[in-house]
Amino acid sequence: MNREGKRIGYEENWVGYGAVLCLAALLTAITLFVSACGTGSSGSELRIAVASNFKDPATELVKRFQERTGRNVTVTLGSTGKLYAQIRNGAPFAVFLAADAERPKLLEKEVPAARGSRFTYAVGKLVLWSPDPELVDSEGEVLEDDFAKLAIANPKLAPYGVAAEEVLRKKGVWDKVERRLVRGENIGQTFQFVSTGNAELGFVALSQARGRAGSLWEVPKELYTPIEQQAVLLSGDEGAREFLEFLKSEEARKLIREFGYDTR
Repeated sequence: MNREGKRIGYEENWVGYGAVLCLAALLTAITLFVSACGTGSSGSELRIAVASNFKDPATELVKRFQERTGRNVTVTLGSTGKLYAQIRNGAPFAVFLAADAERPKLLEKEVPAARGSRFTYAVGKLVLWSPDPELVDSEGEVLEDDFAKLAIANPKLAPYGVAAEEVLRKKGVWDKVERRLVRGENIGQTFQFVSTGNAELGFVALSQARGRAGSLWEVPKELYTPIEQQAVLLSGDEGAREFLEFLKSEEARKLIREFGYDTR
């Protein structure tokens, strides 16, 4: 409960690696419900699709937005690729915060409301993280060693997975580790694989590993294409426009940097 009486609830359905292998076809985007309650709520529900790596900052941003506007907001988390497919199939999202620039560019051509609205709200940072404080060294040389499983996001669905594959190929270890990869549907699931022990280490977003116990290697930027995360408007809803304007504010940009991202 925040200071104005608005309740923020979460619904996240994570499963272990074994279950993922059996139920992969049933996996859907993870939904984080953020709703304004009590007096002061007004207007229709604002539905926002958010790349899963941006969960934590999105939670705080939406909370602050609610406090200012009293609007009802629902945030759906998932891989950028899956969310894009849902939007193409008619999912009623008003705003899309992707983890890349490619899908917002496509939507700007495909959705009339999106034209001219696209902008970069964050630039992601990739890290190799393990809960084991002794496993990951400061140069990422652990990738040359023996380990059972390495988690990455699926490169076909998630920009952070594309970046992880780039790193492994540039370090010359892709062929060596490919059979030991555990691929998460999105970077949120990838983080869960590592944090629950289904993989000893994994490539995740800095914002996910920030402040957590364990060991990490912040991957040098020259090893992967910049993860430029762009937002795009999907409807003419006034609340959607207000949210994107808030996202561009210095207050929002400062918060995003505090969560481990760069801004432009």
